Amino acid sequence: MPTPPLAGGTTGPAALRPLIDTVLTALHDGARRRDGPLPAGGPDTVTPHLRTALRPVIPDQGTGAHHALATLITALTEGAADPADPLCAAHLHTPPLALAAAADLAASALNPSMDSWDQAPAASALEADLTTALAAEIYPHRTAPDALVTTGGTEANQLALLLARERHGHIQTISGANAHHSITRAAWLLGLPAPLTIPAPTGVMDLTALDDTLTRLHRRPGTPVLVTATAGTTDTGQIDPLAEIAALCTTHGAELHIDAAYGGPLLFSPTHRNKVHGLDRAHSVTLDLHKLGWQPASAGILAVPDRHHLDALHHHAPYLNAGDDTEAGLPDLLGRSLRTTRRPDALKIAVTLQALGRTGLADLIDRTCAAAHRLADLITKTPALDLYDHPTISTVLFRPTDATDHTVAAIRRTLLTRGHAVLGRTHAHGRLWLKATLLNPHTTPHDLRELLDLVTHLATEISETAETGETAGTAATAGPAETAGTAGTAEISETAETTEGSTPR
Repeated sequence: MPTPPLAGGTTGPAALRPLIDTVLTALHDGARRRDGPLPAGGPDTVTPHLRTALRPVIPDQGTGAHHALATLITALTEGAADPADPLCAAHLHTPPLALAAAADLAASALNPSMDSWDQAPAASALEADLTTALAAEIYPHRTAPDALVTTGGTEANQLALLLARERHGHIQTISGANAHHSITRAAWLLGLPAPLTIPAPTGVMDLTALDDTLTRLHRRPGTPVLVTATAGTTDTGQIDPLAEIAALCTTHGAELHIDAAYGGPLLFSPTHRNKVHGLDRAHSVTLDLHKLGWQPASAGILAVPDRHHLDALHHHAPYLNAGDDTEAGLPDLLGRSLRTTRRPDALKIAVTLQALGRTGLADLIDRTCAAAHRLADLITKTPALDLYDHPTISTVLFRPTDATDHTVAAIRRTLLTRGHAVLGRTHAHGRLWLKATLLNPHTTPHDLRELLDLVTHLATEISETAETGETAGTAATAGPAETAGTAGTAEISETAETTEGSTPR
């Protein structure tokens, strides 16, 4: 076998072009075979099908580039939960823009490593300018804001707590009951006390309870405090009262971190930016553009109001940032991340921002939020469905009227197993709700109606099955794609309670 060609250099594009054509064909063929938001049959069908294509994982003799690409990418695509399908709406799992995915190809082909300038001469300059520009969006009135590129909200939140610890030592974190789980995990990883939890009975942090907690801690001299607020929760999409929380932090001498992984990009929309008013008063802000930014993962950001707030991350490794090289003018990149080798994720973000501009990104955000409000309106007009609340961003909770939590869980799993739709689940006000997280700006009113029809029809089917005592395999006769490898809805309903977690995530 000849030596395989490389992706870079002057010969790389010629080698890539036919391979990319094979990849694109496989993506197309796999999507056509799947013909929906996810494959039918559940794990018992999907896993063996993938393994048939994959085996042997490491053959003695290779099958060749085109065969391997066609076989595995077709199988992976056929077995994918595709966020580009409007009925795939469970999580903060965005359909990436084609232009961002194309930019990511260039990043993979060039393969800059963002841990030293001599591995990423232009990429390091691009990242520096991008992070400065994004930080200025969050902190428009600061003279030297800065930001780091992260793998997502979890890493950004961990960095925020780390920087607070380095400033103040053994800091006490306070977070709402609605906060992302990564806050608690970061405190644990960093050896900090477990966060004090503020109730969020309406879905956002209770200001009175926060004031009481800060007052109590304020009476204990030498106890530094970091409050973590949330702009876009993963369960309901609600946004804490940021400006009011910032004012309480100022009154009590506490610092503030805002996890705006979901809601932060609302800053780009003149229509919706008022929802994140107060973001600029935080000591650090998490942003995640592989959510409401339509980037391929990963595309996280941690922003700070002054670049010197990042000084604690400085690290010295002579083979990467020798002192005399730095003094000679080579940029020192090791303090830009806790990671050493890392991809130039800034490229796809920069390409997207330049291609769309502020108005283009605002249009995507506005379309997505409008679709969520349209879905909520359709639910309120459907007597068989209950709406939890109108959306703050693009998350909509609903459930069939008078359904039990068993039935709600069964509806979601049956939709998954039949390959019809991908909906999330969360607890709110003591009940289990179906969760639609809309992130596809191409979603149409017809798509939304189809989603609700699937839920209402299945709720009726499960109810009738329970009354007649039939198995769902008998009741569900819509076709082989629906029933292949499918556990009966009656069986699913009976086991819902045993598999149901107690937390909304």
